[in-house]
Amino acid sequence: MRTSMTTLTQMWIMFLLSNVLPSDHNSDLPLPKCQLVYAILTRMSVHMAQLIADAIYLFAGMPPTRHPLDPDKSNRALGFPALITGLCQSFGVPVTPTKVIRPPITWAFIEKYCSPRQA
Repeated sequence: MRTSMTTLTQMWIMFLLSNVLPSDHNSDLPLPKCQLVYAILTRMSVHMAQLIADAIYLFAGMPPTRHPLDPDKSNRALGFPALITGLCQSFGVPVTPTKVIRPPITWAFIEKYCSPRQA
């Protein structure tokens, strides 16, 4: 499916899945996120701050889950790690992330992951 997408579409998908509506993986795109990409590409009005606030609210209200092999560990993804870490750092909170945070989307990233591919 990715081979039929433009580079711009792929860039928006990666941005949305990495920063606006993060998920555990970026290999699938549910219909509501497809609709959001369509809205952005067709220049429809989208209230991004509300989308992020709603996602944080839903994520914070989810019950904790435990890792099946180690009950002392959580099995849940960290929601909005870059946003939360950046806010903490900007207020002087010492931050030592234990998980790797996805790097920012740069031109090198776009050329590697968002360029049209041969089928």
